[in-house]
Amino acid sequence: MSARESFTRNRRYVGIHNDLHGGMTPIGGVIKDAWVFGLIPETETCEGWQLAQIQILHDRVSAEWDKYGLLVRNLPPELQERHARIHDAAVERAREHGWVAGLDFDSEMSGSEEPVLPR
Repeated sequence: MSARESFTRNRRYVGIHNDLHGGMTPIGGVIKDAWVFGLIPETETCEGWQLAQIQILHDRVSAEWDKYGLLVRNLPPELQERHARIHDAAVERAREHGWVAGLDFDSEMSGSEEPVLPR
């Protein structure tokens, strides 16, 4: 399995810490937000989860964000703190894995192996 794949050959998620750039992916974002809202424990990496399980978690996270207008500033103070702590740690971990904010190395999106720069 390449480091670029979020799912194994048997369609199981590799886990947030094994995902591209330490989980700086859409699925990684769902997991981090699920931690923020207490939907899953912060020790749950979702490794081995099937896509359907990830989709259910996504739907639950979306329902939580809808309560706050999708804005961090609308979260209660304790959730704002948890969000900052979780996401700051994720950015630090991702940078250790070579992630650079604003660059997209997903060749399926860009059609090449070259990074896609933000416009």
